[in-house]
Amino acid sequence: MEQLIPILAKVLFFAVIAGLFTFVGRTFVRTHKADKRMREAWAELPRVASERGWTYEQHARGQATQYCGIGPMPGSGSNLSAWHYITGEFRGRSFKCFEHRYNSPTSGNQAGDRERPTIEAVFMITTPGSGQPVEVLRPSKTDVLLDRRSRMRLDLPEFDDDFRVVTKDENFARNFLSGSLPSFLLTDPRAKKSPLQLRDGELFTWYTGTLSHEALEEKLNYLCDVLDQIPALAWTAA
Repeated sequence: MEQLIPILAKVLFFAVIAGLFTFVGRTFVRTHKADKRMREAWAELPRVASERGWTYEQHARGQATQYCGIGPMPGSGSNLSAWHYITGEFRGRSFKCFEHRYNSPTSGNQAGDRERPTIEAVFMITTPGSGQPVEVLRPSKTDVLLDRRSRMRLDLPEFDDDFRVVTKDENFARNFLSGSLPSFLLTDPRAKKSPLQLRDGELFTWYTGTLSHEALEEKLNYLCDVLDQIPALAWTAA
């Protein structure tokens, strides 16, 4: 029995080493496939933009600075780059979209991956009026710790449970969220993963990840559908 212990220890040791090599190999393959899909999606954007009559810049230096304070963007900054910056018209409305990239402590959580940035895709559609700033967000545990701003309640229990409204002008926000918009947000599955922010005559949404043609179409359609739910009174009364 005593002779078996060293043998079993060696077997266990080599099994652990083999497992580590297998894990690293599979991780490398998955990362390689994901990078390939990402590069293919990026390569498709200039073609799609050209076919739709949109403008496309791979690297628009300084164009993202004006959107500081929006969604995942920093509160302030200078000369912030917009990657894969696309502008044009969609369903009769002017739009812009781009990637914002930044390094964070969690960006490189794998060996050899320390320089990989966090990527946020940002989308915006021009609104019929300039209205007051309003954010419609999904509640999360981080709200309590990181975002201490007070929330506005619509006194619609189901909506108030599922969404967090932040504004400094409750009268405008109530007009903005009147009509069919609350029920639309409660029933449309896109609302669960698409926060909204209104500022300076533009309606924004965003997600963490790279930009693709499919995501662009989905998010712009979503923003247009949201705008279709907002009564004209909201803009005239602003």
